[in-house]
Amino acid sequence: MKDNKRLGDIGEKAAIEYLKKQGYRIIEINFKCKQGEIDIIAADNDTIVFVEVKTRSSDVYGQPSEAVNYYKQRKIVQVALVYLAQRKLFNWMSRFDIVEVITDHTDKIININLIKNAFEYNGKYGY
Repeated sequence: MKDNKRLGDIGEKAAIEYLKKQGYRIIEINFKCKQGEIDIIAADNDTIVFVEVKTRSSDVYGQPSEAVNYYKQRKIVQVALVYLAQRKLFNWMSRFDIVEVITDHTDKIININLIKNAFEYNGKYGY
C-alpha cells in the first residue's frame, strides 16, 4: 500500500473515533459517485455533516485543511448534492466539516482538529 494511502487510512480511522466521541453518528464512510468521494458522512443532532479528512505527517508545509481549496470544496459540494438527492434528504440541514489529523514519523496520532462549518454551499456550485 502506498504511504499516502496508508496515512490517509490511519487518519480516517482516527477521525471516525474522534467524531464518535464528539457525539456524531457515522452514517457512511467513503461515499463514492461519478463526481467524486466524501470521506465521512455523519449526523450531528439534526444536521447531515459531510466530513473531509486531511492527514499529514507534519505541519511543516501548513495545516492539513489548507489542502481543501476552492476546487476541492466544489467537488465535495457536488458529491454532497448527489448524496442528498439519492437519499431524498432535502429537508435536512447540512454542513461541511474538516478533520485535520497530524501524525509523527511512527504514524502515532499527535493532534486531531475538528473545523466545524469549514466552508459553506451558497448555491453557485450547483448543476
